[in-house]
Amino acid sequence: MLHISDEMVDAAVSPSDAQNILLDAFRQFGQGQAAMQKRERTDSGGVKLSTLGAVIPGQDVVGAKVYTTIQGQFSFVILLFSARDGRPLATFDAAALTRRRTAACSVLAARALARPDAATLGLYGAGTQGAEHAAQMTAAFGLKQVLVHDPHAPRGYTDTLSARIGVPVVETDPQEIAAAADIVVTASRSTTPLFSGGALKNGAFVAAIGSSLPHTRELDDEALRRAARLVVEWKPQSLTEAGDIVLASRDALPPEKIVELAEVLSDKVVRQHADQIFIYKSVGVGLEDIAVAGLAYRRIAESRGLPQP
Repeated sequence: MLHISDEMVDAAVSPSDAQNILLDAFRQFGQGQAAMQKRERTDSGGVKLSTLGAVIPGQDVVGAKVYTTIQGQFSFVILLFSARDGRPLATFDAAALTRRRTAACSVLAARALARPDAATLGLYGAGTQGAEHAAQMTAAFGLKQVLVHDPHAPRGYTDTLSARIGVPVVETDPQEIAAAADIVVTASRSTTPLFSGGALKNGAFVAAIGSSLPHTRELDDEALRRAARLVVEWKPQSLTEAGDIVLASRDALPPEKIVELAEVLSDKVVRQHADQIFIYKSVGVGLEDIAVAGLAYRRIAESRGLPQP
């Protein structure tokens, strides 16, 4: 059985690779040809253990992700099996995989629902996930600039990020970002809304990916109220984990406004006019981890002459 490191995942799976395999996985899920396990959390003395997983027969893989959370720091491991004969295939250090798949899913949702002429990205939080989102969104849309707010980022981070993604990165006020950005990514650890939803630009697409806890939120009720649709990965998990949903008033977010990503990626939900606002609220689901892990394994196994799943 292989052990696949973060460096191996980065080398084997490009952002576009991740986007393509996840598009296939969500379409299979939407057709009832794949299944997921909801996240289970166990906590004692400030030490948290979380597990989630998926079965994707059409991609020949099944597996589980297990991780700890201690003092706000995550340590991830994935165990991957063959869906054909059940044999264990590999273990993964899954930090790189988590970074890659989260941004890839945001790009899939944005490609379906953001305006095709989007030019400005608004970024709240420029850490690991924020930087990956900036890179993948810029490549996917040919963005011209990134406006960013991150009071906790190290000095010089805008120059570092600009050099990575190849467009200007400018630090500015949270309200100004919301008013100017065509695509907004919230990748913070904020427990309260980051900006007034009334400031959002007409036609904006928002990917809120910073929290999967029911007591925290990055978006206020006004942002939810203005949205034509709120897209989640999977209702059974998202409706209990996402504080942006759990804490929302019913008038701002009636149940019929919430749709699943598989519906969007099957063209059942589309932008009707230029001024519509769409929100994608991600909490991270097992289907994403196992699909990308399966692709990484297949690539690495092929390069080493090992059996495929």
